[in-house]
Formats: sequence, C-alpha cells, structure tokens
Amino acid sequence: MRYVRYTTPVGRAYLPAFARSPWAGLETQIDRLFEAALSDTAGGTAARFPVDLFEDANATYVRAELPGVNRADIGVELVDGTLQITAKRTTKTGEREETVDFSRAVTVPDGAVQADKVAAAYENGILTVTLPKREEAKPRKVSVTVA
Repeated sequence: MRYVRYTTPVGRAYLPAFARSPWAGLETQIDRLFEAALSDTAGGTAARFPVDLFEDANATYVRAELPGVNRADIGVELVDGTLQITAKRTTKTGEREETVDFSRAVTVPDGAVQADKVAAAYENGILTVTLPKREEAKPRKVSVTVA
C-alpha cells in the first residue's frame, strides 16, 4: 500500500549542499507563508484542511480530519475528475455564533475511478472517501518471455 501526505508541495533542489545557494527557494517559501496567512482575510475564501491520499490495488482513499463537524454539514462531490470536499463548522461562544467553511479539491485521473461506486464514511471526526478503480486502471502483471 502506498501512502502519500497531500499538502502544499514543496520544491527542493537535489544538488549537493556546496553547489546550491543557502537562499534557494526562500522566496517561494515566503510567498506560501503570506498566501496561507492572508487566505482567511480575503472575502469569500474558505479555510483549507489537510488530506491524506493512499491507494492499494483496488481503490484510492482520501482521508480528511474534520473534528467538530456534523455529518450533515459535509459535502462530497466527484465532478469532471475533481473530488470536492466541503464542510461547515458552527461554534457558539456565549451569545455569539461563528461559522467556518472548509473546502478542499483533489484531482483524480480521468477514467480511473468508478464514479457510481464512490463511497464516503465519517467516523470520529475523520472522513474517508473510497474511490474504486476501474478494471482497466488496476495494475496487471505482465509475463516476460525469452525470445
């Protein structure tokens, strides 16, 4: 089973330490820092949450941690090769009520998933979406013959 932590990708150079600058990639990291800090202040943007992707021979799984979210406030859609997960968390503080919207989109290879058999389960604050693979997309063993 292959396990991939799906967060913001980080670019790294694979050069020896003496050949690259100690400042390489700093500008990109600063841009990501400001993007993450300012994304909540921009009007209409939803908060993001990390998701884990892993697969086996029969399916791909997407796992998202959504603590404190009611099952009825979670939406999962698979449209045109994109899995869209949305959630809403409402918290009450005294007489004040605050609502936070979460959203995350994960691209799925076209034609690799049986869209009619996608399943989602939410238990103990963890959402698990199962994306079964089509027979054509499953790995096949190829025998090698001697010529």
